[in-house]
Amino acid sequence: MAVEPLARKEIEDQLSELPGWSLDGDRLVCSYRLAHHFAATAMVVHIAQVQEELNHHSDLTLGYNTVSVAVSTHSAGGKVTRLDIELARRITALAPVHGAR
Repeated sequence: MAVEPLARKEIEDQLSELPGWSLDGDRLVCSYRLAHHFAATAMVVHIAQVQEELNHHSDLTLGYNTVSVAVSTHSAGGKVTRLDIELARRITALAPVHGAR
């Protein structure tokens, strides 16, 4: 099943409901700062679980107490799709659980 890229206006509309997320080129990006390394690592594990549920995987970068996420759909030419928006929503919902700021 082909996944269609979203128009820039639609992406911008969706971003208004995703605090901390922005468009960087053709990817949705967000960074979270956590209290310590263990909390950041736990958040990465939970993001990975969500990615498996959706069968959609983002680029994750783990720092000492930071988690950075970059999302796009490879099968849509590396553009943002509805699947990316859904993944961003689910990651956003995880952030308060881990005390991310």
